[in-house]
Formats: sequence, structure tokens, C-alpha cells
Amino acid sequence: MPASGGVTRSTLRQQIADALRDEILAGRLQPGEEFTVKQIAEQYGVSATPVREALVDLTAQGLLDSDQHRGFRVHEFSIEDYKGMVEARSLVVNGIFRKITELGAAHGPALVSVRRRAEECARAARSGDLNILIGYDLRFWRELGALAGNPYISDFLHRLRMQCWVFAVPYLRGRSDLSDWLWNGHGDLVDAVVKGDGDAAHAVICAYNDHSLTWAERLKR
Repeated sequence: MPASGGVTRSTLRQQIADALRDEILAGRLQPGEEFTVKQIAEQYGVSATPVREALVDLTAQGLLDSDQHRGFRVHEFSIEDYKGMVEARSLVVNGIFRKITELGAAHGPALVSVRRRAEECARAARSGDLNILIGYDLRFWRELGALAGNPYISDFLHRLRMQCWVFAVPYLRGRSDLSDWLWNGHGDLVDAVVKGDGDAAHAVICAYNDHSLTWAERLKR
């Protein structure tokens, strides 16, 4: 029996997947960049098996592409892919947040943590701190989505948000006007949920989607 707190193959697999996901979100692994299981195993000083499993996990999440002969590469999302993700995100979010606002008062304790995430997101967006924003944004939507009480829906939303960030990062890194491109309405959404105001939540979400689609059109031009 392994010692308590020991690193198992399963936890190592997850650690490698998390590390590589962070590399992608940080822009250090660029869209289309190729690598092999051997290269990653040597980089992290581990055996090939947990690396292969981690790469398969990231492929299942849509972040990597697998090529039998060339290894793996970071998936390249197109602008049209992004617009499709925004549409899918909109359909999911509009449904679950109407449900959440109906139970706003019952979610009081959990919303305290969500409120802190929202404040950090807004602060990072205003200052243009992309690294901080991505981390808090993913946690914000993960925690807020979980209030709907359906883990399948919240997991799907988390995957969509991860893919949206993977698309966005290469365009956002290095921009001097970064704060102009980032949405910071997290706090407004929490306010609507706390008040149990489904219409206000819907309006915030619509504004967010409009912001995302306007951003996509700016990229096309």
C-alpha cells in the first residue's frame, strides 16, 4: 500500500496534464506546436506512461490533436470555432443561470466565495493582468456553474471556457491595450444572482456574448 500523500501514477498524470494546460494558457505552448511523449517525459523527468495518459486527457478536452506518426500538437482554434463556442456557451449559461437566480438566497454562503473571485477577475481585467485573470475567471465560472447542481453541465461549461481561453491567449499576449479587450462584468452577474433577478442576469450574459463576438469581428478585420 502506498504511503499516505504519496504521488501515484494517477496524481502524476493529473499533475502533468495541469502543467501542460498551464503552458498552453500562458502561451508558452503555441497553437500548432508539436511534441512527443518522449520529449515531455524527459522535460518533467518522468516515465512515458503518465505522460501519454495526460496527453490523451488533454486531447479529449479538445486542447491537443493526436497524430499517430508525429505525436501531439496544440489544437488551433479558428475564429469561426470561437464564435461557435460563444454560441454554445450562451445557450448553456442562459439556461443554468436562470435556475441559479431562482435560488439566489439559498446559495448565500457559496456566493461569498464567488464574489471574491468576481472581484479578483474585475481587478485583473482592469489592470490587464492576463495570467491572474485566466485563473480567477476559470474558478469563477466553475464555482458559479456548480450552483446549478448539475456537474455534467458545469463540467461542459468549464471545458468551453478553457477552449475559449486557449483560442484567445495567442491574440492577447503582448497587447498594450489589453484592458480594452477584456470583459470585467463578473461582479454584475453575481449581483443579479444574489438578487434573484433572472432578467438582469440574462442582460449581463447577453452583454458578455456581444463583447466576445465583437472581439472576434475585430480579429477578423
